[in-house]
Amino acid sequence: MDQKIISLAAEKTADRLQEFLQSLKDNDLANLLQNQAVKGKAAGALLRAIFKGSPCSEEAGALRRLKIYICGIHLVESGDLQKEIASEIIGLLMLEAHNFPGPLLVELAKEFVGAIEEGSLTNGKSLELLPIILTALVANKENLAYGKGVLSGEECKKQLINTLCSGRWDRQYVIQLTSMFKDVPLTAEEVEFVMEKVLRMFSKLNLQEIPPLVYQLLVLSSKGSRRRALEGIITFFSELDKQHNEEQSGDELLDLVTVPSGELRHVEGTVILHIVFAIKLDCELGRELLKHLKAGQDFSNNICPFSIALLLSVTRIQRYEEQVFDLLKASVVKSFKDLQLLQGSKFLQNLVTQRSCVSTMILEVVKNSVHSWDHVTQGLVEFGFILMDSYGPKKILDGKTIETSSSLSKIPNQHACKLGANILLETFKIHEMIRQEILEQVLNRVVTRASSPISHYLDLLSNIIMYAPLVLQSCSSKVTETFDYLSLLPLQTVQGLLKAVQPLLKVSMSVRDSLILVLRKAMFASQLDARKSAVAGFLLLLKNFKVLGSLSSSQCSQSIGVSQVHVDVHSRYNSVANETFCLEIMDSLRRCLGQQADVRLMLYEGFYDVLRRNSQLANSIMQTLLSQLKQFYEPEPDVLPPLKLEACILTQGDQISLQEPLDYLLCCVQHCLVWFKSRVMPLQQEEEEEEGFYQDLEDMLESVTSRMIKSELEDFELDKSADFSQNSGVGIKNSICASLVMGICEVLIEYNFSISNFRDSTQSHEESLSVLRSSNEFMRYAVSVALQKVQQLKETGHVSGPDGQNPEKIFQNLCDITRVLLWRYTSIPTSVEDLGKKEKGKSISLLCLEGLQKIFSAVQQFYQPKIHHFLRALDVTDNEGEEAEGSVSHRAAFQIRQFQRCLLNLLSSQEEDFDSKEALLLVTVLSNLSRLLEPSSPQFVQMLSWTLKICKENSWEDASFCKGLMNLLFSLHVLYKSPVTLLRDLSQDIHGLLGDIDQDIEVEKTNHFVMVNLRTAAPTVCLLVLSQAEKVLEEVDWLITKLKGQVSQEILSEEASSQATLPNHPVEKAIIMQLGTLLTFFHELVQTALPSGSCVDILLKDLCKMYTILTALVRYYLQVCQSSGGILKNMEKLVKLSGSHLTPLCYSFISYIQNKSQSLTCTGEKKGKAPVVATAMARVLRETKPIPNLIFAIEQYEKFLIHLSKKSKVNLMQHMKLSTSRDFKIKGNILDVVLREDEDDNEGTTSEHEGQNKEPAKKKRKKEMKCLS
Repeated sequence: MDQKIISLAAEKTADRLQEFLQSLKDNDLANLLQNQAVKGKAAGALLRAIFKGSPCSEEAGALRRLKIYICGIHLVESGDLQKEIASEIIGLLMLEAHNFPGPLLVELAKEFVGAIEEGSLTNGKSLELLPIILTALVANKENLAYGKGVLSGEECKKQLINTLCSGRWDRQYVIQLTSMFKDVPLTAEEVEFVMEKVLRMFSKLNLQEIPPLVYQLLVLSSKGSRRRALEGIITFFSELDKQHNEEQSGDELLDLVTVPSGELRHVEGTVILHIVFAIKLDCELGRELLKHLKAGQDFSNNICPFSIALLLSVTRIQRYEEQVFDLLKASVVKSFKDLQLLQGSKFLQNLVTQRSCVSTMILEVVKNSVHSWDHVTQGLVEFGFILMDSYGPKKILDGKTIETSSSLSKIPNQHACKLGANILLETFKIHEMIRQEILEQVLNRVVTRASSPISHYLDLLSNIIMYAPLVLQSCSSKVTETFDYLSLLPLQTVQGLLKAVQPLLKVSMSVRDSLILVLRKAMFASQLDARKSAVAGFLLLLKNFKVLGSLSSSQCSQSIGVSQVHVDVHSRYNSVANETFCLEIMDSLRRCLGQQADVRLMLYEGFYDVLRRNSQLANSIMQTLLSQLKQFYEPEPDVLPPLKLEACILTQGDQISLQEPLDYLLCCVQHCLVWFKSRVMPLQQEEEEEEGFYQDLEDMLESVTSRMIKSELEDFELDKSADFSQNSGVGIKNSICASLVMGICEVLIEYNFSISNFRDSTQSHEESLSVLRSSNEFMRYAVSVALQKVQQLKETGHVSGPDGQNPEKIFQNLCDITRVLLWRYTSIPTSVEDLGKKEKGKSISLLCLEGLQKIFSAVQQFYQPKIHHFLRALDVTDNEGEEAEGSVSHRAAFQIRQFQRCLLNLLSSQEEDFDSKEALLLVTVLSNLSRLLEPSSPQFVQMLSWTLKICKENSWEDASFCKGLMNLLFSLHVLYKSPVTLLRDLSQDIHGLLGDIDQDIEVEKTNHFVMVNLRTAAPTVCLLVLSQAEKVLEEVDWLITKLKGQVSQEILSEEASSQATLPNHPVEKAIIMQLGTLLTFFHELVQTALPSGSCVDILLKDLCKMYTILTALVRYYLQVCQSSGGILKNMEKLVKLSGSHLTPLCYSFISYIQNKSQSLTCTGEKKGKAPVVATAMARVLRETKPIPNLIFAIEQYEKFLIHLSKKSKVNLMQHMKLSTSRDFKIKGNILDVVLREDEDDNEGTTSEHEGQNKEPAKKKRKKEMKCLS
């Protein structure tokens, strides 16, 4: 039968074929086709013949064609056919689809939709036909019956797609169905509908099926809805990551089988690659990605580890590189700023939950990138360096920069720089391939940016090398290349660089040899800095290469550096080799003793540290020092003075300079001697022949001490009549001599204190100690030296002298010094001390207080983790057993109470005895200590109450003390609750004291705070309250921006509803309450007769900000009023209050300023002095400059209120009087008078001043014309 059909089809006409097919039953025909296809015979030819004999022009033929078409579909789906046969049938069916009439096309499409919904597809091969059928349907121009109505082909297609996307999809066909839609002609609405369906299917698929589906979805997105596709993918992976992290951290057994971390990351990596590839082909997709992530930096799941990884991959596309890094930079800094804002405000903490920080997400990306995310790592490295370059420490005016402990820094930029360093360090640890590039880039920056602060790069380099010195041997060529630039780099950079590469020097002989060659060359360079760098380098090597037999770190007074702990690869034979190496270096360093004073000075300062780290070098060091000292020592015991100061001074023609810093040489000798006697000699047994050096040095110091006591200034040719001017050679020489003598005396005092073990408890020392105690001058000197050391610590992070680089020792010394200063200040108050004879300079008690203030600040800056130990060390009553007891807040409160008592005593003294400096120092100390109190602790509340009480009850007319105390009050108050009510009360006090802008009105004095008086009200307190009001406005603005962003996200998302905005109501109410109270604050100040100057200027600017933020709130309600069903009643009250209590008064205040400005200018002109006029004009211009901005801000506010009134159907303008201040008129009669006055003035002016007066006169005229109304 099949042969007959095929042969009939070969005839020229199809009449006989049609008759024959008509005679057969459809089922027989279908079975025949099926048998032929399954057997692999000529199924294609048979199918072609059947279609030829079933024309669509006849109803029977069309129905037969439909049946056979459906049979063909089933055959293809069955999976029983050979691949070639199935492909041939599909090809034929595709060609025939366009021949069907409209109604049959609908039937065919319904057949497909039904099969998909029922899940009856077997392999989905036939789905290739559906796009052809739908395309044919769209092309069909006739109206078709569909359901109960009649629709066009296009509308039928839309209905079919809706039905298809509303129904159930078998998960195994999701990818094929998505792929199918890319060939279907779709409208934007249909694309969105399909997109939503596919995105909903994500959660139902296996993880491994997601990447191919994403690929198909991205192809489909070229038809539209790109943003929705990206948003859906990002949200899916963000939720998946969150769920995965929760499962990883949860201890409980989960019913769900968790996805292995590696599998999830590999899938994410593949998806990211698909998206990046799609962006390369479709620029619009990239633009939509950036728009989407910029739009919601704060909200939803936009910024998450997955989206950050995606962005970093996109940076490989040059077109987007800069934009992406800018977006990431902005997100990081914004995140840190938000965190800072939240931490500093209890008001915000109560309203906003803290989100995960962007920095945490980025570091998570670094961690995840271990799973073959090579496309992300390059972006990570670039971004790390961008953050470090952009936000590293900046050069300040004198070329130095104050380095602060990064763990304590509160500045967002410093956090961003630290994040950059962490990204690079963690990437370095994980990815071996990229290590060399990171190291090269760090070293390049160290060399090329030497003139800028590069401490952050040196810290990173140190961490990198410390992590893997053995691994870095492969990159050692780059390090040795960097050594070639040492002589050109600043000394500080050289020291930091060499310190960082220490671990590498210990494992790589080649690197060490290269460095020594470079240092030896540098030692004889023509530049002084290069020679100093060589000394610094050699000293560092001596410290870190231990010789066999040297004391262990436990026996030393300072533990060895961290690098040595991590990388102490020295075995016993290495230590023997080190001895030869170190002695060679010592030989090189001895040659430095013939160079300039600065070079020798470095050597003397470094020898003590070398000795302490490498005790086996003691003989070599001590012998060097002895031979050097002998050059300047007078051996005869009766000769005075005992030292040859003349030999220390170099005279070259007219130039006189110091050649030998003898005081530092002696200092080095005494430190080394004392350390050696206490540490090394007790451990030595029979090495007496070596002790000759130490005995000689000891004898010399003893002799110098006894002879210096006998020496008079005349012995040094430094009597009272000596010339010390810096203009003559003799004067310069005498100054150098005097400085040396002072330094030598200090060293000898320290030496004798050290060897005599002076302690208060020793009875035999009592007599000599009492002499010293009776000398106020000596005690003042001792305290001032302690202050210098603390100041040095604050500025540089370390101090000069022995153990100055040892943080542990410095901390111990700080504890000891603080205990003494605290005892001295609390035992002998300044008032008691001042009862005695008045002496020049500060009293000792005041110096002690200054020292305490500096120490409390330094400890918080550098020793934050040790605060508890520090406070415990100050408590003399503390017992060992109570170590765990007492929180930091508890211990800090104990110290606070002591200083509170001191301040109260000072405030209760007579006015003439009140010391403003001491009061201010006490307030600063209290501020420092109050930072240690936990805001939720009762001690914090007590401190706040006490400060509030002092401000309310104390009336000292001292502006600086008032400013300090008020600042303390506000800094405490913001961590407890918002200070708006405080601001309102203070504004009432200021208004009452300064009077009203309308002189006829008498203002009632409130006296909430007695601290506010005529002396302190303006500008001190006024500027303080305005500054605090600015901060409150900033917080409110931040909240409004956050709310707006949430609303935008809700509008974009499908779920937006009236319920969605309900959670915002508490935040809205809080915003309105803040603005309402601030409005009453400004209500008081705009009526106050403020003095001209900064108060008026800042008030105008703050009013402008107030109206800008009110406008922002109105615009927020324009967004939400429809969905939330209107605006809050409180908002209506706020608008009413602004219309009645602020806007009219703002215009009155503007008039007051302008009238005052005019009178000020006139006064200047009457005096007739050009400088007076110029100064008056400058002030007028400065004060009136913000006025147009304020008027514009008010009008913008009113404009948007009108919009909101229309939209909300609430008349918000009933209490607003529309502004007319910009309706300026020029009154001719007044203008004539002004011009005539100007002409008179000009005639009376001398010719030499004519040019100078012209310009101010023009400006004045313009201003007056503008002000007339």
